[in-house]
Amino acid sequence: MPIYEYECCQCCARFERIEFSGDAPVNECPECHGTDVRRLISAGTVRPQGIPRGAGGFTPPQATCRKGGG
Repeated sequence: MPIYEYECCQCCARFERIEFSGDAPVNECPECHGTDVRRLISAGTVRPQGIPRGAGGFTPPQATCRKGGG
């Protein structure tokens, strides 16, 4: 069961959803109920070289939200 991360292009809210292979894609923001929602690509289990296991994961820099459907 993969967990997908989404972002609303109207209010910039980010949210996650567990999806099964037959599930319909998300098309509504749970915050503002806007319909301009896009699935994000997350780093997942990326661990830069030199960081030992168990020392936490790598947190990628946050992308800036482009309001207005960017």
